[in-house]
Amino acid sequence: MDFKREIAKVLEKPTKLTQEEILGLLEVPPNTELGDYAFPCFNLSKSLKKSPIELAKSLQTIKYPITIKKIQAVGPYLNFFINKSTLAEETITKIIKEKENYGAHKTNQTILIEGWQPNTHKAFHIGHIRNAVLSEAISRILEFNGYKVIRTAYMGDIGAHVAKWIWYFKKFYKGSIPKEKVSKWAGILYTKATVESEKNKSFQEEIQEIQRQLEQGDPKLLKLWKETRELCLKDFKRIFKELDCSIHRYYFESEVEKEGIGLVKDLEKKGIARYSEGAIILDLESYNLGVFVLLKSNGTSLYSTKDLALAKLKEKEYHYDSSLYIVANEQDHHFRQLFKTLELSGFKGYKKLKHISYGLVRLQEGKMSSRLGNILLYEDFRDQVMVKAEKQLKQRNLSKDKKEKIKHQVAFGAIKFTMLAQDPQKEIVFNSNQALSFEGFSGPYLQYVCTRAYSILKKAKYKPLAFNATLIVHPTEQALITKLSLFPEITQKAATELKPSLISYYLLDLAKSFNEFYHQCPCIQTEKELAQVRQTLVAVSRQTLKNGLNLLGIESPEEM
Repeated sequence: MDFKREIAKVLEKPTKLTQEEILGLLEVPPNTELGDYAFPCFNLSKSLKKSPIELAKSLQTIKYPITIKKIQAVGPYLNFFINKSTLAEETITKIIKEKENYGAHKTNQTILIEGWQPNTHKAFHIGHIRNAVLSEAISRILEFNGYKVIRTAYMGDIGAHVAKWIWYFKKFYKGSIPKEKVSKWAGILYTKATVESEKNKSFQEEIQEIQRQLEQGDPKLLKLWKETRELCLKDFKRIFKELDCSIHRYYFESEVEKEGIGLVKDLEKKGIARYSEGAIILDLESYNLGVFVLLKSNGTSLYSTKDLALAKLKEKEYHYDSSLYIVANEQDHHFRQLFKTLELSGFKGYKKLKHISYGLVRLQEGKMSSRLGNILLYEDFRDQVMVKAEKQLKQRNLSKDKKEKIKHQVAFGAIKFTMLAQDPQKEIVFNSNQALSFEGFSGPYLQYVCTRAYSILKKAKYKPLAFNATLIVHPTEQALITKLSLFPEITQKAATELKPSLISYYLLDLAKSFNEFYHQCPCIQTEKELAQVRQTLVAVSRQTLKNGLNLLGIESPEEM
């Protein structure tokens, strides 16, 4: 039963608001003593010509169905107390019936997501992890809400950074090309290339010549580029697999560059763009967006050049209702310029485009940079977490194979939760102690709560039988039921706001409620009928935790 909808029906007539307007105003009080839902009366004060406090008092006498236990005015709020037995029976029955689909919704919209954006010939680092797991989590949340999601990656595989890398490889590198961890190796070479290239001005000219030869199709350089590009891509796909990321279509800068140059020149011919000091630009000053450079004076492309072509290629290949770009906030201005340029160029789908901005990951020492080499590489970060996870499991009575599997689940749970628990807009300052913590605000903590629930059910030899919801009277039981009932609302809000962090915080609150219930309510050593009810509550709590963790891409071990 949708209890919020029931409240909206009760308030519709006396407030003269639509049910949708009421649903948008309903709040969840900070503690259960103030009810399950609260309706603020501030917005009605002017139209009904009463103070918010007077309105709340007058509305508390309205008639309500048996699903609502009581209505109470507290200051300017009208607080609703749900019939706990009804809430418990409805919630538990729904979770048992829907299982892994509990909290899901339906829609008929299609969303294209562009994320997963490392560059070949550079290292995959901790910042790319946030991009990858954020893109994956948003995709999962949208799919859970019924959207058809088209997952696309866009990678930089050409340009100045590739020319610099090839220049260093040919001029200075004496070793062989490795068979594995190519991304890490390529990143180290890129840093060395940057340091070396800044020692001598003539080196910059040599790099530019390499780029010119690549663009003109020099056979030997192209062969080296293709070989190393494919090795980098193979390594990226391995990493995405480790992170449990699913990608439907890979786009590359190399496949949209020529089309992009053509589009820019066409904009100039139409008088939309113009030449300025040899470059082609679009003056967006009248829109407070400055000048958007579309093509360099030497005729080579920029991000803007290729992004114009990419937007049109994605629309040509897919029919979508919305297209999301999940890119760090350093590119906020770029996307405002890009979308305005697409609008001015006559691209009809510009209104469907949206940039999902997120904060960068920084070290405590400051901003990371592939160019400077002060980055925490993916493999190094992963291995640090693996070592910590292994230490945590060392004293556990587990087989070697189980320990290896659980170590992997726990380590990646720690990595993903670290990247997703923050609001996407906020930067993450990487702190190794916090990231590797297995207590409190962490992924492994949530995994452990799931494991504890499984252990209770295993010890009790639990079987899903009929339960008596009227026996759920302990405050911690009722608080847990209330928290469980909110999961569908949270998943829908997370999809609307595109914020996996909402799921993260909900799961932490749910885990806290479960632990309070577990510590105060015996689930095995108690009267048989009551034990059955409480074990059922354990089972549905575990199911809901698993559903939420899965939306974050985090596995739920049965043992830890």
